[in-house]
Amino acid sequence: MGKREETISKLRGVPEALPSVEEVRAMLAANPHLKCVVCYARISFDGRVKDAHGIEDQHRDMTDHARRLGWLVVYRYTDNDKSASKESVVRDDFEQLLADLTAGATPEGYPIHGVMAVNDDRLYRRPSDWERYLKAFTSKEDRVYHDSNGVQDLYAEGFEIKGLVGVAMSLSETRKKQRRSRNSHRSRAIRGQSTSAWRPFGWEDDKVTLRPKEADAIRTAAHDVIAGASISEITRQWKEAGFITSRGNPFQYATVKQVLMNARLCGYREIKGELVRDGDDQPIVGEWESIVTPKEWFAVTAKIRERGRGTGVPRGGLVHKYLLTGILRCGNVLEDGTPCNNKMIGIKANDWLKYQHAYMCKKTVDGGCNKTYKRGDKTDDIIEKLVIAKLEKEAASRAQDVPDWDKAEPLDRAIRSRNELERRWHDDEDTDIDDEAFFRNLPVLERRIKDLRIDQAKHEALKAEAEAAQEDIAKSWKSKTLTQKREAIKKVLSAIVAVPGGKGNKTFDPDLLKPVWRTSE
Repeated sequence: MGKREETISKLRGVPEALPSVEEVRAMLAANPHLKCVVCYARISFDGRVKDAHGIEDQHRDMTDHARRLGWLVVYRYTDNDKSASKESVVRDDFEQLLADLTAGATPEGYPIHGVMAVNDDRLYRRPSDWERYLKAFTSKEDRVYHDSNGVQDLYAEGFEIKGLVGVAMSLSETRKKQRRSRNSHRSRAIRGQSTSAWRPFGWEDDKVTLRPKEADAIRTAAHDVIAGASISEITRQWKEAGFITSRGNPFQYATVKQVLMNARLCGYREIKGELVRDGDDQPIVGEWESIVTPKEWFAVTAKIRERGRGTGVPRGGLVHKYLLTGILRCGNVLEDGTPCNNKMIGIKANDWLKYQHAYMCKKTVDGGCNKTYKRGDKTDDIIEKLVIAKLEKEAASRAQDVPDWDKAEPLDRAIRSRNELERRWHDDEDTDIDDEAFFRNLPVLERRIKDLRIDQAKHEALKAEAEAAQEDIAKSWKSKTLTQKREAIKKVLSAIVAVPGGKGNKTFDPDLLKPVWRTSE
């Protein structure tokens, strides 16, 4: 149990050194004015330190007040790091408090004569919670309630309405704070200022200056993803290099993906997945140093989204151990005259052999014929040389530059139409654009703009990929990861048919490997 969990545990339930239920009942019999009260503490955000100091302070204050009033605290309810204004948040201890108030006693059997909170907004922030709490509280007579305003009479006539007014004011203030926070966040973003609460990975504590080693790792990872590397491989590399997140946690698939898809990498700002743009609809450039170019960032995000296919399921989790697993196909001719054509698997070679791995057709029980076996190192070497030669030929023959994006004018026209629609709607003198017409036409224009921007991003990704392909293919091949090499092979080869032969000490025959090249489409 961590320190925070240990603190919360101590601040929940029966306080230490509290007399037994029988002893408390004897105390009540001797002193009819004694009140057994319960304390409720809650905080929405436990802070960056996460040490539960907020609820600890609340319980300390309530205990001090109870001592001054001559009350006995018999139970403590604690909801740490939980909002009271969000319907989706379930406050377990608050629900337990309501149940115990209705029952009239704590789970251990201590009677409940009253409730304490540092402020009423700790207990409730929504009208429904206030009504439920008041109903549970007043289910028994003569209870006391204490908060920052002192002892309150919840049974008084009109107090229910007073409470609802207080809840409404509290809820209104909460929404104001949220709105001010959103507006402030967006205003800072439009000014190009950093809005990160934590130091972003890749930058120093000032959130502007690059941290060289981290920035280099991100830059390399971006180039690798464009070239075909998986997020799983990048995650493994960062873990092996000893990198941790700015919050001090080991990198996982999701956090690496989050880093690489952050528009901050190229100097842009995003809010809820949308780039922040200026009055001319151009992306806002931040005050911090960028790590990659916008073109490279568009390419990275396009690659990652393409693999995810919008399912939300992480792709690339399976990392093959051998280069040609599933790419090699068995070319053995079966008894009925048809080729086996089963995908071959990579296996570890026997220890007495000179090579480390081999490829073989699966056993008959697994759908193969178990007739084809190929030495791994020489098979890999031959196919790699063929693929490199093919890639170099293609790179030399095709145009070096992707044509300019040809939809800039339609995008500009759609943006102008949207801006004009908004202007006419806001203009009181314009009578032909009412609310119904505005909200009917606006989504159509917004959808058109969004689709064109997606197309623009894909085009930028193609340009970045084409530029990366112009590098020295043979030289860069050695530095590619296994997944990158497999992706490159699958781009130019549909399969490699391996004809039986060459097993054991026989001379390896490269002619028994038949590449099936992809045709240009």
